[in-house]
Order: sequence, then structure tokens, then C-alpha cells
Amino acid sequence: MQLIVPFAGVLSEAGRHAAQSLSLPHLERLLARSQAGAALGGDEHSSSAPHELALAQALGWPLIDGRLPWAAFAAQRDGIDTGTRAIGQLTPVHLHVGTEQVTLTDPAALALDAADARSLFDALRPLFADAGFVLHWGHEQRWYVEHASLAELATASLDRVIGRNVDPWLPETRPSRAWQRLLSETQMLLHSHDVNTRRESLGLSSVNSLWLSGCGVATAAPAQREPRIDDRLRTPALSEDWAAWADAWHALDAGPLADLLDARDGATLILAGERRALPLAPRYGSAWQRLRSAWQRPQVHRVLNEL
Repeated sequence: MQLIVPFAGVLSEAGRHAAQSLSLPHLERLLARSQAGAALGGDEHSSSAPHELALAQALGWPLIDGRLPWAAFAAQRDGIDTGTRAIGQLTPVHLHVGTEQVTLTDPAALALDAADARSLFDALRPLFADAGFVLHWGHEQRWYVEHASLAELATASLDRVIGRNVDPWLPETRPSRAWQRLLSETQMLLHSHDVNTRRESLGLSSVNSLWLSGCGVATAAPAQREPRIDDRLRTPALSEDWAAWADAWHALDAGPLADLLDARDGATLILAGERRALPLAPRYGSAWQRLRSAWQRPQVHRVLNEL
């Protein structure tokens, strides 16, 4: 069994300060009795978040930054037969245009219902078809696009971009040019769509763009048990609500991490931050070595701040 915990560590100074006040006795015990494996990732500028790299490794995929085929993976779970076609995921988003930068707000905050999402989706289908792209419906916040140019297009994960300036995360390679032209036309259509006119009249944010991510061709995964992901830290971390992040950490410690202490199957915990993911496997040794490790418990916040 593997448990992956995204956003266990953060780069925000306020978030790192919050980490110092955490009381996580079960994590402390897990750290004391575990040995760290090779960390994944390296810095906060990679297109793929460390928790995505950890999951991709568990699935047996090649770890190519920005080119992990999450869209095809999710599309298949949504009942779409992707075959060997190149697929990308489209997320309806609101881009906030400020005086100095354009920021992508959390798509969940749009609270886009299925009827409005479908109306926008159906309006865009002819535009995409004329450009040679095929749209597939998955969910109100999860659409898919099919086009040969997406096979090797590197894109940034939404978890990298939410709440941040989008410019550093936009694809700049040749295969993206067709997509960039289509996106410009998409934004013009969305600007005048009835759904957005009504949303704006109600004081709601418009759906003024789409974020493309997870491009590639489906990769066959070996037959193995898929890791469990507990992402309760994600939303408070992305919204920089550090009180809620601390509360989520305490709940995680009292629940799943306490359960890991009792696991008998050699469970591995993977703590993922914004720079790297750290696998922690049970440490095997003599009773004396295990007792000594328990006495030398590492400081939790120091471990989290290294992620």
C-alpha cells in the first residue's frame, strides 16, 4: 500500500510558519521508524507537481516533466475510449487580469453547474471541429480535446498555476501554435456567451478561458494496486488558508497516518510538497535499532519544509 499526501509542504512563508505549530504525533512516529527513499522532483518551477510524479512512478510511467498523460488516464475513467489518440484535458477557468499579471483563479470557485458547462461546451464544439480538434465531454470541470499535435506537448499542471501568474506556465513549443490560435478564438466566443452574460449580471466570475493540461497518449500501466491519494491539504494550500491547512493536517494525522502505524503490509507514505516528493518506507532492523530511531525523532516541520 502507498499513501500519497500532496501539499504536505509549501513554499509560502506564512505556510512554513504554520508548519512549525503543527502537532502531528503519528507522523512523528512514522518518520522515526521510516527510511527515506530517493526524492522525486527538484524545484517549484517544474511543470509536473511532485505528487503527480509520485503517482506516475507508481503507475510505471516514464517521468517526463509536463508530459504525463493524465488527460487520457482521466478520460478512460470517464468512459471515453482514447485508444492511441493524443488527448489533452481542458478545464473551464477564470483568468483574472490585473495591472501587472494574469492570474488563474481556482476553477472550483466558479461553482460551474452541469447545465452551464454543457452550454459552453456545445457552443465550442463547432469552433474546435473547424480547427481539426475534437472535443469530448467528461464532467462540468473536465473536458477533453483530441488532436495529433498534443502527443508530445508539454503543459503545466493546474496545481502549478492556480493562484499564480499564468505567463511562465504557457507552452512555447511549435506544437502549441495551433492550440494558441484556437484558444484566442475560444476566449472571444466565451466573452459574449449568454452563460457569462448571466453570470456577470449576478456578480459571478465569468468562464473566460480554458486551461490545457495532461497531454499525451494513454500509457499502459502494469497490473498493480494504485496508490491512495489523500488531497485534503490541497484546497487550503492553494487558497493560502493556513488555519484550514493546519486543521486538515491534524485530521490527516489522527486518521490515515494513525492507520499507517498499524498497517502490517509495509505501507509506504509519500509526502509531496511544491518542490519534491519524499517516499518513506518502514525501517527494518534489530529491536535496538528501532528503539534508537524512536528516541531520535526528527522535527516534523523541518521535514515538511524540505519538500
